[in-house]
Amino acid sequence: MFSRYITIKHDYSFFFFGPRGSGKSTYLRQTFGSRPQTLWIDLLDPDEEALFQVDPNELTRRCQPLPAGTWVVIDEVQKVPRLLNLVHKLIEERSLYFALSGSSARKLRRGGANLLAGRAFVNHLYPFTAQELAGHFDLHRAMAWGTLPKVWSFDEDALKKNFLQAYAHTYLKEEIQAEQIVRNLPTFRKFIEVAAQMNGQPINCSKVAREVRTDHTVVRTYFEILEDTLLGFHVSAYAHSLRRQQRQAQKFYFIDCGMLRALQKTLDLPVRPKTYEYGRLFEQFVISECFKHCQYRARDETLQYLRTKDGVEVDLIISRPGKATLFIEIKSTDQIMEQDCSSLARITSGLDDSTALVVSQDPHRKTIGHVQVFPWQEFFTAFLGDRL
Repeated sequence: MFSRYITIKHDYSFFFFGPRGSGKSTYLRQTFGSRPQTLWIDLLDPDEEALFQVDPNELTRRCQPLPAGTWVVIDEVQKVPRLLNLVHKLIEERSLYFALSGSSARKLRRGGANLLAGRAFVNHLYPFTAQELAGHFDLHRAMAWGTLPKVWSFDEDALKKNFLQAYAHTYLKEEIQAEQIVRNLPTFRKFIEVAAQMNGQPINCSKVAREVRTDHTVVRTYFEILEDTLLGFHVSAYAHSLRRQQRQAQKFYFIDCGMLRALQKTLDLPVRPKTYEYGRLFEQFVISECFKHCQYRARDETLQYLRTKDGVEVDLIISRPGKATLFIEIKSTDQIMEQDCSSLARITSGLDDSTALVVSQDPHRKTIGHVQVFPWQEFFTAFLGDRL
């Protein structure tokens, strides 16, 4: 068992969202399994789902014997959104606590479900971080297969591949088709393949729409679905003006290298150092790790990128309230030279309240001009320890 970075208050109800297979049920079992009075309702059980669909008041009857302060865990609550009205009532009238897990709030919002108006916090769980895996972590394995808990339990590559291929299929079948999130599943299937190929590139909705033969507004909605189901996240363009930010294209990153390679259908291809694909995967790994940690820390930290008029790009910018903005170049090389820092040094020269960093696989920490070079492990240690 690995300790998860997320912390949850044990005296306040909460929603618990995360992509399928991220370990939500395991975490809830570890957290509440030893409490003898906890009531468990698993809506992945077809019989339970059917019962509560027909008769939501079954929840009230099951909660009737419970004393105030008892926890009720409802897994996959989005399958029966009507339960949330009763949850609201039971929190108010019976002082019960609820842990409400699911893979997305999209169906709840779309159906106008009662989201409890502040009576429940919202928490997210993602695939493992390197820090959660600690001494068990292996960078090459994470880049090749990702860090979903189930993947990390397999030793054989064939099993990892089979699981990730099934995961991609399960997402389309259970998350999208069964929940009726989109009407045209074949178009969405084609879209998600194109989105995977464009991972980490500025989004051109019109171009994607032409490739999948749909409207650009549909493509924009599809990207929102990927984000709402927590398979990925957007990174906005950096600009001092909010209006300028909104005019520039966002990037989209999938949350996990293994998911990404499954959707790209590249799981059979080896991940070789010093190749273009290796560099892209290392960038994907670092940016998704930063995203997960920023989400867990809940400090209003914002991830952005910068592309200048002459095509020079900063891979990642982390804006932090009350702290220096981090301008980060990500390099997969194991030896950082002065030329590797030159563009970042020019862009950040004279910028107030900023810190220029190169995060790489160079094992040595060094300073080149005003640019600080970090091995990726030391960067995350410093970032999480608030030493940047």
